[in-house]
Amino acid sequence: MKRENIEKDQIRSKKKIIRYIAITILILIIISGLLYIGIRLYLNNKEKLAYEELMEYMNKEQQTEEQEEKEEKNKSERMTKLEELHNQNKDIVAWIEISDTNVNYPVLQAEDNDFYLRKNYKKEYASTGSIFLDKDVDMSLPSSNFLIYGHRNKGGAMFEHLIKYKDKKFYEEHKKINFTTLEEEQEYEILAVFYSRVYYQNEKNVFRYYYFVNAETEEEYNEFVLNAKKDSIYDTGVDAEYGDQLMTLSTCEYSQKDGRFAIVAKKVK
Repeated sequence: MKRENIEKDQIRSKKKIIRYIAITILILIIISGLLYIGIRLYLNNKEKLAYEELMEYMNKEQQTEEQEEKEEKNKSERMTKLEELHNQNKDIVAWIEISDTNVNYPVLQAEDNDFYLRKNYKKEYASTGSIFLDKDVDMSLPSSNFLIYGHRNKGGAMFEHLIKYKDKKFYEEHKKINFTTLEEEQEYEILAVFYSRVYYQNEKNVFRYYYFVNAETEEEYNEFVLNAKKDSIYDTGVDAEYGDQLMTLSTCEYSQKDGRFAIVAKKVK
């Protein structure tokens, strides 16, 4: 009888130890989860503040004698500020802005398309990455198409607000994209808005818009414009002719595997 009681006590003791270990593990998991969330919120807020300061700097009117001299040489204040940022980081090649959205960022370009996926304009780690130009684009020519990438972020950062263009009413009120380079301030008008995805290599007769940077021929250029307009979720009434400078904004879209959402625009002459 005593032996049975000892065995029962041992079983109860083991159960208590197991229960204690399980509770301890659970508490550690909860603490780790809260720490992770806290760190993510801190980093996201830090990234957001860094870009907000940059946006404020670009949008604030601030005339200096040096800026006035540059304006006399046909350089706007915005171009002058972009030049100052470019001097801090040579990868900063442009600035993009769409009114009534959070799209108001420097555009960067590296030697590969991976560098700014998880780095900000200071080349520091950032989960939201940066808005960046395809490595094959030559700003000095320029290339036929400025192919620009950006992540989507639930907080509204980077290219999250591009998805607003799925609503034609939003498009009708926001038809233009402002694009500042070191050489000029430009305005682009949207000609197509469409859903797409990253296609497998064995898929034929599909529109791989993300390969188009330099048109080798007029036919290649026209084919890109035709496919973009054909896939557009609504008719913008805008067309492009061979020689028109194009811009394509590309971001992720989550209704399908490897989905993409793209906007094609042309430079206003």
